Amino acid sequence: MKLSVQVGVRVMRVLLLASASVLFLMPAQGMSAEPSVLATLQKTNTPVTLMAVQFKDAKTGWAVGSGGALFGTADGGKKWKKLASGTSALLTGVFFIDQKTGWVTGATGTLRRSINGGESWTGHPLETQQPLYGIHFPSAADGWVVGGGGTILHTADGGAHWAEQASGTTAALYAVQFLDAQRGTAVGALGTVLTTRDGGRTWVPQVSQSSVTLFDVFFTDESTGWTVGNAGALFQTNDGGAKWVDRTLPCGKTCTKVIDLLKVRFTGPQEGWIVGERGMLYRTTDAGYSWSDGSPIAPVSLFGLTFSDPAHGWASGENGTVVHLESRK
Repeated sequence: MKLSVQVGVRVMRVLLLASASVLFLMPAQGMSAEPSVLATLQKTNTPVTLMAVQFKDAKTGWAVGSGGALFGTADGGKKWKKLASGTSALLTGVFFIDQKTGWVTGATGTLRRSINGGESWTGHPLETQQPLYGIHFPSAADGWVVGGGGTILHTADGGAHWAEQASGTTAALYAVQFLDAQRGTAVGALGTVLTTRDGGRTWVPQVSQSSVTLFDVFFTDESTGWTVGNAGALFQTNDGGAKWVDRTLPCGKTCTKVIDLLKVRFTGPQEGWIVGERGMLYRTTDAGYSWSDGSPIAPVSLFGLTFSDPAHGWASGENGTVVHLESRK
């Protein structure tokens, strides 16, 4: 399966060799007061690519990927259990509203729901056959899914019914985030950035000043947000998405090719994290004014990123890779 075609990501060959128990210690770079990060590779005992990962707390998490792969953990990732997703489709997104109720998205309009913590899943037939990439629930009732061909789906009843919203674009949409039931942002191919302030009844295109593919978006509050994409693309907004400032990361001292940035998360107003190709991790502790030069925390590309709290995070990627991140004060 050519994942680069399915998700628009240039997957690099493995450049590093590491055992499944190697620890990487990323020292502070650029700021002497910046704490270190301890990255530990966890064992999932699977060769498949894990496209997304989510933890609801420091113990309970899920990871999904190619061939309908679905794994769960109840001990922070020390042990991962294979779960039956009920599909063989590529799974690209996972979102649990609480410890019991969760959703996965995937290829050919795949949307499935669990009400028992992932032990079993029920499919939700949709009219679209477009691949579905991103999913977000700001509340138990309201949820959004985005995908190929500008697809945006919305539920207002916890997923019992889904209705398509008019996005005004045919570009693939890879990620969506809502701060509440009214305010949301979706990003995707060709530099597409869409915002809504009325729950998706109208989606307004914003100018990102770039035609790069944007893979993820994250807002820390109603004004400040970030989006990342291919070739090191990194954009910031301080006005809720009306204007985006180009903060694309430089190639770096030892860089030979600018990498794709695939996931961005902030654990607070100051601290943010980015993962991408070649297992690279970037970090800021000053609200994005400066970022670490980047350090490899895995021997493969990383597609998923989640945090249960500011001190504990997980990244997922190729070859069944899951990396536990611990912020060291």
